[in-house]
Amino acid sequence: MIVGGKVLKTSSTISSYISDYLNEKGYNLKQFSTICEINVGSLSAMLTGKRFLSIKQLDNLTRVMGLVEGYFYETYAAECFMEIDPHWKRLKPFLFRCSQLDMLECINRVVQHITDNRSYLNELFDVGEKWYREGLYKASLILYQCLTESEKYHHSTRLALCQYRIFAIKISMNQRNNISAAAQFEPYIEKLEEEVQLDAIKDLAHVYLTMRYWDSVYLLAEQLERKADFQIKMQSNSKRRSKRIAIYPLYAYKAYANLLKANICLEHQEYEKALEFTKKCEEIVDIANPAPEEQEITERFRNWAEGNRYLYSISVGKCEILDAYLNYIEKNSSEILVAFVYIVEAANKHIFNIDNALDRFDYHIKSFHTDKCLKGVYTNQILNYRTIRFYHSLARYRINQQRWTYAINNLLTSLELSINCDDDFWVIQCVDLYGQYRIYSNENQEQKYVLLMERIVKRKLVDIENID
Repeated sequence: MIVGGKVLKTSSTISSYISDYLNEKGYNLKQFSTICEINVGSLSAMLTGKRFLSIKQLDNLTRVMGLVEGYFYETYAAECFMEIDPHWKRLKPFLFRCSQLDMLECINRVVQHITDNRSYLNELFDVGEKWYREGLYKASLILYQCLTESEKYHHSTRLALCQYRIFAIKISMNQRNNISAAAQFEPYIEKLEEEVQLDAIKDLAHVYLTMRYWDSVYLLAEQLERKADFQIKMQSNSKRRSKRIAIYPLYAYKAYANLLKANICLEHQEYEKALEFTKKCEEIVDIANPAPEEQEITERFRNWAEGNRYLYSISVGKCEILDAYLNYIEKNSSEILVAFVYIVEAANKHIFNIDNALDRFDYHIKSFHTDKCLKGVYTNQILNYRTIRFYHSLARYRINQQRWTYAINNLLTSLELSINCDDDFWVIQCVDLYGQYRIYSNENQEQKYVLLMERIVKRKLVDIENID
C-alpha cells in the first residue's frame, strides 16, 4: 500500500494488525482503549468483527500507533464499503478524509463500487459540489466522472452540470486537451439550467478564443446575447424575483457578448464594426442608480471600452495616440499584456518605433511569462495565448531592427511556451520564423532551439504510439 509517498505493509485486516500491535506492546484491551480514547466495548466489537470503527476512531488509532495518516484507509475501504452497501453516515466522513489526504485512488475505488447503487447519487453529487467550491478539483473530478457514467442515459440537468464541472476542471494550458474537453462538453450546454448556460457559453468562448476559432467565438457570442436577452425579458415579466444563479447580473452577459464580437472584428481588421459593438457594450452597462456590484461592472466595461478605442486607433497606425494609450494601461495594469500584443503588431505592420514604450513597461514585460504576471480578469489560458503571441510579434519587431540576439531570444521564448501548451499553430509559426533567421542565432540559442525541437519530436512519437 502506498500512503503519503511511502510503501507500507499491513496485516490482512485492521483487527489482526491491532491484535499484533497489542501483543507486541503488551497492552490489554482496557489500557489500549484509554490511550486511544475509544470505548473498550467499541474496540472489542471491532476486534471480534461485530462492528466497524468510525473514521475518527480509526484516525485516533493510527496516531497512537505512530503510523502515517491514512495508513489503514485502503484496508478500511475494503472491509467497510466493498462487501456490503455502506451507510452514508460512515462513507461521507471517509471520503472527506481521503480528499484531505489526497488519496485519490482510494476515493476512486470506493466511488466506482457504490455508484452502481443509485441511492447514493444525490449525496455524491453534493459532495462533489462542496469539493469543487473548496478547490479540491482532482477529488471532485472523480465523483463527477463516476456520476456521468451512472447518469449517461438519463439526459438530466445534473448530468449536464457534471459535464460542465469536468470541462472546467480539465481546461489547462494544453491546447489539445482543451479541444477534447470542449468537444465533450459543448453538446450538454442546452441541458443546463438557463442561467448557468450563460456562464458555460462564456467559458467555452474563452477556450475557443485561445484556439483562434474566431467564427465559433462569434456564434457563441450571438448565442450568449440571445439567451441573456431572453432571461432579462423573463425576469422583467415575472412578479417574483428569483435568486440569481448566474455569477454576474444578466445584463453583464449581454454586454460581454458584444465585447467578444468587438474582439473578433478586431482580429478580422473590421475596426468600424468593432467600434459599433464597443459602443453597444457601453450602452448596455449604462444602468440608472446602480448597486455597488452593478457600479463595479459598469466601470469595468467602460474601462475596457476606453482601452479598445485606443487599441483600434493604434491598430490602424495612429501612433500619435501611443502615449495616451500607455497612460491608460499604466492605470489599468491588467490590460498591459493585451495592449502590448496589439502595440507590437501595429508597430510591425505600420513600421513605427515603440522602444520607449517597451522600456517604460520593461518590468511588466519581463513578468509576462512568469507567475508574477498580473492576471486581472483573464483566464490563465487567455494570458498564455497572448503571451505566446506577444513574444512572437516582439521577435518580428527586433528582426526588423536587426537586433538579432533580442529577436532570437524572444522567438525562443514564444516557441517554448507554445510547446509547453502543445499549441501546434504557434509552434509552426515560431519554427518557420526561426528557420528564416537561423544564421543570426548564437551558439547558446542554437543549442536551446535543438533541445526544444527534441521535445517536439519526443511528443510526436508519443502521440504516434498512443494512436497505435
